[in-house]
Amino acid sequence: MITVVILVVMLTAAIAVGILVRRNEGRVRASAAANPPEPESNRAALLAAAGVLPGRPTVLHFSADWCGPCAAVRRVVSGVVTELADAELAPLDLEVDIDAYPELARELNVLSLPTTFGLDSRGLERFRISGVPKTADLRTSLRPLTVSGTAE
Repeated sequence: MITVVILVVMLTAAIAVGILVRRNEGRVRASAAANPPEPESNRAALLAAAGVLPGRPTVLHFSADWCGPCAAVRRVVSGVVTELADAELAPLDLEVDIDAYPELARELNVLSLPTTFGLDSRGLERFRISGVPKTADLRTSLRPLTVSGTAE
């Protein structure tokens, strides 16, 4: 009888954890743009080395050859960036291999793959998404960065 109770409790706990993780996956989390990187940070140099262009908003997504969900992120980001290509400040779609740029991943505190960042035209992080982003959420978060004056 005790074994059955323990099994039920463990199963319930596992389901609860699974629901919490699934609920947060792909959710857009706004970043505090008012908090630029530390002065001793070499974030700007690392971003430039990865291909981030100044004056242009960027969707930066970390991936790896061994990451299954990264292909879905690639499709979602590409679709949204294509939709916003005619915007005043067209966003740049930049995929970065975490194995090729581990210093940048460390600087941006990437803890899991896939992870997607929205950077404004100054290269400041505006939002981040862990997991596969929902197309509507990514579009809604990225659109304000494509208008001159709001991304500054």
